[in-house]
Amino acid sequence: MKKYECDRCGYLYDPLLGDPENSIASGTAFEELPEDWECPDCGAPKEEFLQLEEE
Repeated sequence: MKKYECDRCGYLYDPLLGDPENSIASGTAFEELPEDWECPDCGAPKEEFLQLEEE
């Protein structure tokens, strides 16, 4: 699964970790996040996240 980075603050969404503070289970792909999900650090919407290249 691909990782995504917030273009505003640099928060990294890693699907292997999910976002437990916002009830997003580990293994949740970025595309499966709710449309109203926001960056947990700065509140940026999903549209402001950039897909990272595979390592």
